[in-house]
Amino acid sequence: MPAAQKKQKRKVKKVMHEYKRGTLKSGGRRKVKSRRQAVAIAMSESGQSRKRRRKGAKRKTARRG
Repeated sequence: MPAAQKKQKRKVKKVMHEYKRGTLKSGGRRKVKSRRQAVAIAMSESGQSRKRRRKGAKRKTARRG
């Protein structure tokens, strides 16, 4: 297992532990109450939620007409 994956797993474990103890906060103020939100925070902090783009891929824009 690459070192990056180990760090990601550790980060997710830490965030979920905070959630279970009731100390995980969203935006520094409110306590996180939902498990789904805790998972989203964990994935975001560990860098797993970032979408990877292919080289040369263009964004699609809506056409008006």
